Amino acid sequence: AAVPPAGPAAALVVRRAPGWRSVVLDRAAGTVRVPAGTVLDLGATAKAWAADRAAAQAAAAAGCGVLVSLGGDVAVAGPAPAGGWTVRLAEDSAATPAPELPAVRIRSGGLATSSTAVRRWCRGGVPLHHLVDPLTGLPATGPWRTVSVAAGSCLDAGTAAAATLVLGDRGAAWLAGTGLPARLVDTAGRAVTRGGWPA
Repeated sequence: AAVPPAGPAAALVVRRAPGWRSVVLDRAAGTVRVPAGTVLDLGATAKAWAADRAAAQAAAAAGCGVLVSLGGDVAVAGPAPAGGWTVRLAEDSAATPAPELPAVRIRSGGLATSSTAVRRWCRGGVPLHHLVDPLTGLPATGPWRTVSVAAGSCLDAGTAAAATLVLGDRGAAWLAGTGLPARLVDTAGRAVTRGGWPA
């Protein structure tokens, strides 16, 4: 059998991360300062915050209940329809919702799903994904590939879902301590629920 050609090797560069305390926010000037070579990735929070804000403003402007969905981050505001808003859960937010996918109903707050099942690639034969463990600078590892969380806001739900994945083996225990309803899918595709997630 032919051996595929070797691609470029993945290089691991180890250096101390400056930490969140090195970020300087100047509200008066409207600026954020970070050390040279540092990049802030607000993906786990900015999209959820935007969904919350958009839902609140749309509900106020329209005078009715609204649901805003931004790629796995769902926020609702205003009165919910009878029975609540039905939301189908999927690991790929770009996929067409299929009727066999699990669904939940929410009346207020937010629902967020974070997953390592999509936005994956290989570099030097090493599988990588977009959720980075800040302690190592490498893609987060652990027993879960997808976490969905319901909370009082989409920001809280999104933060909890991403944190659970990034925390790896400690994630489920940390999430249980929040008391938030959640659905976790392990790397083999088995789903478990916590915190009163609806059947």
